Amino acid sequence: MRRAAVITCSNRAAAGTYADRSGPVIVAALRSWGFEVEDSAVVSDGDPVGEALRSALASGVDLVLTTGGTGLTPTDRTPEQTRPLLDRVVPGLAEAIRAAGAAKGVPTAVLSRGLAGCVGRTLVVNLPGSTGGVRDALAVLEPVVEHALSQLAGGDH
Repeated sequence: MRRAAVITCSNRAAAGTYADRSGPVIVAALRSWGFEVEDSAVVSDGDPVGEALRSALASGVDLVLTTGGTGLTPTDRTPEQTRPLLDRVVPGLAEAIRAAGAAKGVPTAVLSRGLAGCVGRTLVVNLPGSTGGVRDALAVLEPVVEHALSQLAGGDH
């Protein structure tokens, strides 16, 4: 069984100002796809995101999905915490996620700075923080994630 981790990157959710809504959407989808995944870890923006990413990667999961922190506000730092960890970038995946949102009539989807890439045999993808953006991203990921993970594990094309 494939294992995944979900990290919600939000100052307000981490402080308890509001409930994490996007993390549970991702967790439910991953479980329906057959992944073993714990509930979302909720962390503040900035350095705590990098710490959570390193912890998830050290646990040996196959897939790490983050949600939030990909916008343009000064506290949106998820890509900056993700980029130094990546061995290889998978730009087409991040571009497809942005394009899916824009195609659904959300022009601001193109402002997401989310990244996708590989750390060893783990796929890491930054998803938007909104539940709509998460659903659009999951629709992009579902048909390709198993193939991507198979390739990372040494499978053929």
